[in-house]
Amino acid sequence: MAGLMSLGLFFAAGVALLAGFPVAFTLAGVALIFALLGIATGSFDPAFLSAFPSRVFGIMSNETLIAVPVFVFMGVMLERSKLADQLLQALAQLMRKVPGGLGLAVMLVGTLMAASTGIVGATVVTMGLLSLPTMLRNNYAPSVATGSICAAGTLGQIIPPSIVLILLADVLSNAYQQAQLHMGNFSPETISVGELFAGALLPGLILVGLYMLYLSLLAFFKPSLMPAVKQNPGDEVSLLVLLKLLSGPLLLIVAVLGSILTGMATPTEAAAVGATGAMLLAGKQKQFSVETLRAVVYQSARVSAMVFMILIGASLFSLVFRGYGGDEYVQSLLVNLPGGQAGALLIVMLVLFLLGFILDFIEITYVVIPIVGPVLLAMGINPVWLGVMIAINLQTSFLTPPFGFSLFYLRGVAPPEIATSAIYRGVIPFIAIQLLMLGLLTLWPGLATWLPNVIYSGS
Repeated sequence: MAGLMSLGLFFAAGVALLAGFPVAFTLAGVALIFALLGIATGSFDPAFLSAFPSRVFGIMSNETLIAVPVFVFMGVMLERSKLADQLLQALAQLMRKVPGGLGLAVMLVGTLMAASTGIVGATVVTMGLLSLPTMLRNNYAPSVATGSICAAGTLGQIIPPSIVLILLADVLSNAYQQAQLHMGNFSPETISVGELFAGALLPGLILVGLYMLYLSLLAFFKPSLMPAVKQNPGDEVSLLVLLKLLSGPLLLIVAVLGSILTGMATPTEAAAVGATGAMLLAGKQKQFSVETLRAVVYQSARVSAMVFMILIGASLFSLVFRGYGGDEYVQSLLVNLPGGQAGALLIVMLVLFLLGFILDFIEITYVVIPIVGPVLLAMGINPVWLGVMIAINLQTSFLTPPFGFSLFYLRGVAPPEIATSAIYRGVIPFIAIQLLMLGLLTLWPGLATWLPNVIYSGS
């Protein structure tokens, strides 16, 4: 009976989400309904619900999660600073003689935006509004233009300081402790946000390099798809002007990421530095005002409220799921799969990929990872490597037609004459690159574990 109820809990939540109900209230509401049904039938112990207030207090007092609203503020402020627009124009003119220069410029600016804001949706929408009209005006193939923007926008999933990585580090740290306690280690180790940032840095940069290599090869072999940018009188941009534009965001990235990796600041303290730097950059671009600050605070509060409501709903959902013994069923299923560790990991990654079509990264991180994470980590999988693999896997899911979130974001701001099929065609090569990156990480886990070991272990 309990097994059927735990399965029905997931099924009912999925149906409600597909019907369009708000995520946070769906998770909490479905969980409460199933808890009441279980209490009525005698298959659920109501004592599990008594742990919910302490769970909520734990979310409120979690120092790592305090960084989320501050990083959101930093991202929204940078979005309003118009810095990306100026950078794109300057890079496009400087690289106009390079085959596919505009496409490469979009990828570079998208990388900087991803590293500065860490918010996938904001980056895709911003780059879509700024660069898509420019690329189409310069006769870029719609599929190439849209594919490049979607791929550049999703880099915010993997390039630190990513909000995805902050939330993932918090969940994986708890899962890692549970796995160690289960194995009899009563002095469990943890993983920090800094370790996951360090683990994701090298794979993220390799991914950017592979994207740019593909665009360069495409421009070389099919120049008609990515023609050179037309030169207009007075559009010349000097290297000095470009360096001045780049100095602000680069300094911001170094200050935020560097302070976390070196241990000089916690993620929350580094986020505060980033938020202050974002306001200074907005002021430098003459985009900072009381009205701007009010709009940014309002938008940041809305996004943060959504994130934390989802966390609370997911916390109640996982409590009820555990109350039905769902975590034990999942553990039994994964442990008994053929192929051992590799088979369990393959199934989990496939499930996460499919869930990425219908759930946002927050729901996946706080509903699914706490269930499967302890099982995989108890099998001896490195938590940093697992975190990077999950982040890139979800990034691939968000790019994959027909349900990828990034595709929906871009479809919302793209001109009506851009066919949805063109967006789908454009992302296929980048999906192949993502899968290649997952393959490289599987063959060489050191791509994700080497830098954290150097920084935090001195090895």
